[in-house]
Amino acid sequence: MEIILYVSAAVAAIAFLVLVIFLTKVLTSLQTTLDSVARTLTGLESQMQGITLETTQLLHKTNTLAEDLQQKSENLNTVVDAVKDVGTSISSFNSSIQKVSHKVQAEIDNNQERISQIVQWSNVAMEIRDKWKARSKQAAPTPTERAELEREALETDNLPKKRFLRSRS
Repeated sequence: MEIILYVSAAVAAIAFLVLVIFLTKVLTSLQTTLDSVARTLTGLESQMQGITLETTQLLHKTNTLAEDLQQKSENLNTVVDAVKDVGTSISSFNSSIQKVSHKVQAEIDNNQERISQIVQWSNVAMEIRDKWKARSKQAAPTPTERAELEREALETDNLPKKRFLRSRS
């Protein structure tokens, strides 16, 4: 019975030794991992400081750009307002032209007979002017023709024809 106690104590001691060996390996591995994590965190911290500095600069640039955009947007609002005013002016001008056009059209409708008479008289006047020009462009009578015309005028006592002949000479 004593042997069983010695054997069991030896097995327990061996088991304890194996346990200590494996715990040592695990703890060593854990120490290596923790050292690696510590180095990574140290590098990460220095990188984070650089990122923080760049982020701060980027934030300042963004704020500057936002202020510039705000100022340009306000300036653009004045341009948009001016264009809107021009559109309103053009619209009112267009309505004024339409009113004048309607008035002219109404006056034309009311005075259509007078206008047609004016057009007819204008056409008559233009025909008279054309005939007058054509008559004035005709060649002056030769001296023998003139003498013949004067003789006829004297014989007939035609006063307008005499005046015409005097004006041509």
